[in-house]
Amino acid sequence: MFMTISTHGTPERPATDLGHLLHKHPERAQAFSTSYGTAHVLYPEASAERCTAALLLEVDPVALVRRGKGKGRGGAPDSALAQYVNDRPYAASSLLAVALARVFKTALHGECRALPERAAAPLPLRIEVPAVPARGGAELVRALFGPLGWDRVEAEPIALDSEFEEWGDSRYVRLVLEGELRLADALNHLYVLLPVLDDAKHYWVAPDEVDKLLRAGDGWLAGHPQRDLITARYLARRRGLTREATERLELARLAEAEGVGVEDVDNAVDEATDTEDRPVPLAQHRREAILAALRAAGATRVLDLGCGQGQLVQALLKDPAFAEIVGVDVSVRALTVAARRLRLDRMGERQAARVKLLQGSLTYTDKRLTGYDAAVLSEVVEHVDLPRLPALEYAVFGSARPRTVLVTTPNAEYNVRWESLPAGHARHGDHRFEWTRAEFRDWAAGVAGRYGYEVEFVPVGPEDPEVGPPTQMAAFTRTDAPADKEEGP
Repeated sequence: MFMTISTHGTPERPATDLGHLLHKHPERAQAFSTSYGTAHVLYPEASAERCTAALLLEVDPVALVRRGKGKGRGGAPDSALAQYVNDRPYAASSLLAVALARVFKTALHGECRALPERAAAPLPLRIEVPAVPARGGAELVRALFGPLGWDRVEAEPIALDSEFEEWGDSRYVRLVLEGELRLADALNHLYVLLPVLDDAKHYWVAPDEVDKLLRAGDGWLAGHPQRDLITARYLARRRGLTREATERLELARLAEAEGVGVEDVDNAVDEATDTEDRPVPLAQHRREAILAALRAAGATRVLDLGCGQGQLVQALLKDPAFAEIVGVDVSVRALTVAARRLRLDRMGERQAARVKLLQGSLTYTDKRLTGYDAAVLSEVVEHVDLPRLPALEYAVFGSARPRTVLVTTPNAEYNVRWESLPAGHARHGDHRFEWTRAEFRDWAAGVAGRYGYEVEFVPVGPEDPEVGPPTQMAAFTRTDAPADKEEGP
């Protein structure tokens, strides 16, 4: 994908000020990692009279398929060839919009410490994007950009094949915009309207997309004649999100018409008594799922294997049903932080008797860990080198043999829903691997069969209909567990 931003200037106001506004030096070519490839910024021309900044986005189509499982625009799930042969590396789409936000973030916000007055003033701009998918044709392009102050909106249809005129035009246009606008406004127009023209997004549209839309559309979207179409397409036609955005945009329009702030129009709810639910962090979802499974198993003596800084141990201590809690970690530093988090030095005698922190490696057998009701390995297995994983399996399932074992690990399929995660990267730099749901089930079934356990699978976090939950949990139950509780170690 390719686009250029050009301006012209005078000796007093040189065109090379564009480099300051974009925070990219005209004398250097720079590369930036994005979610699905590499973005390059370079300047084909840079003089006082004329300056052009070019953004070239190299998309990795193989990484797109692996992360998106072939779904979404350009990737037909029933056609292996269509997953790799498509327009995504070439035609401007939400991929380019994400690159804009990544590479020109400061310029999008209208900030420039070096030249604040230039950032706040209109510039003579020319923006060209050679290939833009336009579902609605050139007329829709003009209907979207025309009301935004551009003097010239050119949407030249691109022929399917110049050698065969009878085939007609493709769904792509060559986009040229010219006019005097603030650079921040121009970039925000592109950020919102490129995916709108494509009528698709390459990542999952979450509730925070409403905030992104309203932030980028501030000052122009509320009164746009095509507001409803822009909102629906940008939010992937998700009705709840579209309704929320439309309501908030209408409030903004009314506030502007009345010359007051939005809070003065939308004053029906007192923020001090607002009980609207906030998004629940994934770590909290994970702890709640673990606690529910431990209670369902009737566990009272619990091992937290790989306890880290003690967040789960702290949650377990709040429930008096857990009479004994042992946190184990190979890192002495992590155990020190956990002790400080739990305030072990100030804990009452009865509470202190319930908790113990031990230093130890989970890939070696340890007699101190035998005889417990349950063991938890929360976000642990993915930190173990695959050749060492059988040693961990034996230490936990073969030697310690608790009645219940809970294992949580990231669902690699869900990574596609994180816009900021670069293609091919794991969620954490120390992860040796991340499993898909099928890979995790295969591993868990193998462990259960080898060591005499049954296993069930529990989704953790909001479950996506296409790629599943962000975290997956396996609940193992020992098949030879006695009815009464075993003696402690």
